[in-house]
Amino acid sequence: MTSELTNVNQKKSSAKKIGFWGCSALVVGNMIGSGVFLLPSTLAAFGSLAILGWLFTSAGAIVLALVFGSLARQSTRTGGPYAWTKDGYGEFPGFLVAWGYWIAIWSGNAAIAVAFSGYIAYFFPAVADNNLLGLFIALSAIWTVTYINIRGVHSAGVLQMLTTVLKILPLFFIILLATVEFNPAHFTPFNPTNESTGAGIVACAALTLWAFLGLESATVPADNVENPSRTIPMATICGVVFASIVYILVTVAIFGLMPRDELMQSTAPLADAANIVVGEWGGLFIAIGACIATFGTLNGFTLLSGQVPLGAARDHVFPNWFSKVTPQDTPARSLVISNILASLLVIMNFSKGLVEQFTFIILLATLTTLVPYIFCALAEIMIWLRQGCDSDKKPKRVTIFLSAVAFCYSLWAIYGAGSEVVFYGFLFLLAGVPFHVGIKWAAQNKQYKTGE
Repeated sequence: MTSELTNVNQKKSSAKKIGFWGCSALVVGNMIGSGVFLLPSTLAAFGSLAILGWLFTSAGAIVLALVFGSLARQSTRTGGPYAWTKDGYGEFPGFLVAWGYWIAIWSGNAAIAVAFSGYIAYFFPAVADNNLLGLFIALSAIWTVTYINIRGVHSAGVLQMLTTVLKILPLFFIILLATVEFNPAHFTPFNPTNESTGAGIVACAALTLWAFLGLESATVPADNVENPSRTIPMATICGVVFASIVYILVTVAIFGLMPRDELMQSTAPLADAANIVVGEWGGLFIAIGACIATFGTLNGFTLLSGQVPLGAARDHVFPNWFSKVTPQDTPARSLVISNILASLLVIMNFSKGLVEQFTFIILLATLTTLVPYIFCALAEIMIWLRQGCDSDKKPKRVTIFLSAVAFCYSLWAIYGAGSEVVFYGFLFLLAGVPFHVGIKWAAQNKQYKTGE
């Protein structure tokens, strides 16, 4: 998702177009974030079913990547999912997609801040035991990066580059540790839940999909990609496959290093696992790396929380109020409003434990992203129908099949999010309808006055 910011920056410069490696880095960098550092604790309750959940989610993400790649071959217009939805279904669905993305971003900010607080708890255990202290840490992180972004995109960009370089190191370190000490007994029982295997896999898949949000990153700046009809599909698929391998290896490593009961209670699972194997220095290394990586991810999402409503407002999809920028060319209004909402979401859930907070919020962010995915699943067919059913552009049978699978998978993942998350998620989506009506009302009044 951070590719939307990249697109804005690229339009302001005459930089060369992005090639395969640049697009691949965009996809991988946007997917691998805070989720993998805290998800093992969330997934521990499902036992070995979690591995099957990762496999199902990986397969679904690859199908979605294929669908996005096919759409990119048909249309290289900048905007990715929002542009395709608007082309295929019309203006109002396009608004819902933009609205859903915005909700996913600021609710994602809340989840990342909670994950950051969890890893701070490794150094200060009182944070894990005192919900109010954990709330303070999470809110402090949100508003620190908001301040950095208000100062200017350059400052935020420098921070993002530094933290991205350090993001992968703790993950490979924990995979390496698993080759030293690994206990297969930790993988039993296979299904420790009271639900059926199928229901457990569905629940796991809904959780793990959080780690794949952003798989569409390479599609958004299509105008700035070299040979987009070939580069975007290849980069998207390769990026998703690479991230899938990393996620599965990290989860297997953690499960093999820590007993399930201990893992379920951990707010810093990778650090705790490293501490078990190599002692305190290993835990410190992982925890520091996780804090840096999580803080960097929070910074990246904060960048988007300003840029997405800014871009939507300039396209007359969001209220014009969001299009205002400071003398430093930063969307301060969008940043402040977005992160007030993120803060309120953290506050609403502060009575829960860190892991429980993280679980609820990532499901909410995932749900609001799945809605755009569902629209995009069938967008190529709709675009063809709206263009007059030109036989030369008719989607191939394999495209229709993949579209159907992607739609069913996204619907399945929404089901797995649970009734509470679906309830709140759709309330958030429907809350956007008055904004759309207000935008159209303002546009109509302006047109009427101009006509006078």
